[in-house]
Amino acid sequence: MFPGQGSQRRGMLATVDPSLKNKVTELTGVNLEDTDQGYLDSVQIQLSILILQMDQVNQLRAENKQPDLVAGHSLGVFAAAYAAGVIRADDAIKVVAQRANLMQNAYPDGYGMGVIVGLLRKEVTQIVTDHFDEAHPVYVSNQNSQLQVTVSGNIVGIQTVLEKAKAQGAQKAKLLRVPVPSHSPLMRGVAKKLTEALSKVTLKAPNCIYLADYNGHATRDVKKIAYDLGNNLSYPVYWDVMMAIAQEYLTTVSVEFSPGHVMTNLLKAKAPDIKTITLADMAMDDAKFLLNKWA
Repeated sequence: MFPGQGSQRRGMLATVDPSLKNKVTELTGVNLEDTDQGYLDSVQIQLSILILQMDQVNQLRAENKQPDLVAGHSLGVFAAAYAAGVIRADDAIKVVAQRANLMQNAYPDGYGMGVIVGLLRKEVTQIVTDHFDEAHPVYVSNQNSQLQVTVSGNIVGIQTVLEKAKAQGAQKAKLLRVPVPSHSPLMRGVAKKLTEALSKVTLKAPNCIYLADYNGHATRDVKKIAYDLGNNLSYPVYWDVMMAIAQEYLTTVSVEFSPGHVMTNLLKAKAPDIKTITLADMAMDDAKFLLNKWA
């Protein structure tokens, strides 16, 4: 499981292979800062999370660890595709840099995402519909679990929706540390340009099952994976569906790549029998030990 933006923190690149950091600078001209100030910038966030996850994939590959299924949440689809052998490291870095710049330039300020916990999707949808304002548009976006839904759009509009959700009994309703309205119709223009960029990249058939954000389904079709990489920004992430399908494949062990442990917490609530490894919370040697023991 490969998370996207939201759990980034300063210092998270401290143990990443320096050659990956240098590769980012060589390919994109971006010098990764790995600081609180740096992580106010979407380009810094996305490239840093990508190479952090690729570095962890490389370490597990060195131990001949190969996933049976991969699932990326938003930005995480690129590391998932890398882990599945679909995309090369250099291509992933260049495409993610372009993705981040397109997203940031499309909505430089005033837009973002919020999360609502404790209400069903249909309840959140009704709130968004009842209070929709074309000047401050908001859309229902990701389905992280049955009772965890995100909204994307204009910050003013999101704050109105969050207040209404709290009044309706939501356990939690807050803004996320995501500075763009991801996974909503507002990102269709970005998705189109990203798809054009990906059309020039050589993608290979996956060596494992890939769970797609845009519809939640499992696939080994490289064309469907390419579609997900380019277009998931304009669709909700159906993470709850993806995890249900992972259960159908009789998954016994999950590994959440850094940063954070949000995906593990969601999975534990849904499938408590699956053993979990969270790389942000343990040393890589401990993770390797558990994989050898459990898998």
